[in-house]
Amino acid sequence: MSKLQGVLLAVLVAACGVKKSVHQKALDENRRLQTELTDTQGKLSETQQKLAATEQTLSEKIKELEGQVTSLDADAKGKEKEIGGLKGQAAATAAELAELRRQKDAAEKRIAAYKALQDKFRALVDTGKLQVVFRNGQMTLKLPSGILFPSGSASLSKDGEKALTDIVGVLMQFKERRFVVAGHTDNQPIRTAEFKNNWYLSTARANSVVQHMIKEKFPAKSLAAAGYGEFDPVAPNDAEPGREQNRRIEIILVPNLEELPSLTGAAP
Repeated sequence: MSKLQGVLLAVLVAACGVKKSVHQKALDENRRLQTELTDTQGKLSETQQKLAATEQTLSEKIKELEGQVTSLDADAKGKEKEIGGLKGQAAATAAELAELRRQKDAAEKRIAAYKALQDKFRALVDTGKLQVVFRNGQMTLKLPSGILFPSGSASLSKDGEKALTDIVGVLMQFKERRFVVAGHTDNQPIRTAEFKNNWYLSTARANSVVQHMIKEKFPAKSLAAAGYGEFDPVAPNDAEPGREQNRRIEIILVPNLEELPSLTGAAP
């Protein structure tokens, strides 16, 4: 072998060694990259699983929160309805309270007027010629017919005229108020040329009282006359003491509208 051939052989051997070394490094690098890829894919898969689990948890949590929101919404609407009901009750209670106060004020006014009339009529009340009472929720002056009229008559006696004149003198202080004069009898039948029955007699007596009050200058527009016959007794008619009480004239003070209780409420 010549020297040149030896050199070439050495170069070739060296080149083969270098090529083998480069190839080995490439193989090693490939293995390393493959390992890294496998690790990365494993981590990616693990991360995807965790992400899926997190998304599932979040989805469940969102549904739970949505359910809570719906429940709270329903509760809030229920509370609003309840509050609305309470407000309505409060308004109704306030209206009822105002009505009760109005009725109380009206009752106090009626009582004050009753006491004032009773004080002014004290002399007649003390002699038994007059009673000041509340009947059917109305202030009433009650006069026995025996003081005002002869038996079976609708013409006022002298004593009756005098008693009525005294009464009108006091009532003139209330001439702006309206009064109903009501005649009442007992249940004993009457049939005369003048009066067919107790209706006629009670009505005629009420009218006689009204006419005398007008004569004494009490305003006619403030008066009305009514006859009840025997049908509105204040005592049993089975004995004379009761029948005597039923034979009477009532002068009834007509309440003003503000003194009347509400149509839906009870009388004070």
